[in-house]
Amino acid sequence: MPIVQNASAREIPWRPGYRSYLLAGKDEGLSCSSSTSVIEPGSGAPLHLHQDADEIIIVTAGTLDVRLGAERRTVSDGTTISIPAGTPHGFTAVGPEPARIITFISRLGAFAATTYLEGGPPAGASEK
Repeated sequence: MPIVQNASAREIPWRPGYRSYLLAGKDEGLSCSSSTSVIEPGSGAPLHLHQDADEIIIVTAGTLDVRLGAERRTVSDGTTISIPAGTPHGFTAVGPEPARIITFISRLGAFAATTYLEGGPPAGASEK
């Protein structure tokens, strides 16, 4: 059984002010992936969608300004965001401290196949 110590997870290049660490994925024999990230205030993910993959984002610290479909909300630690496939979404860390999240995406390669409605793909999109 592959076990990853979260504190030793491999960092995947992502975006300025947005550090992402792969917890589980292809190397663990999975067809999905999970990561943990630290997002500095003002950084985040532009509006995008995963056509054929569901995504779950669990906020473990800090605050995010989230766009999910036509809705916009501010959420903080202790919040889970459920994003069905094909739903436009994006977020920005807000407040005085970095946001910390755990992300689960239901299909490997979904980040590389993402449609960006604003901005472009992160540097390491093909790695998870």
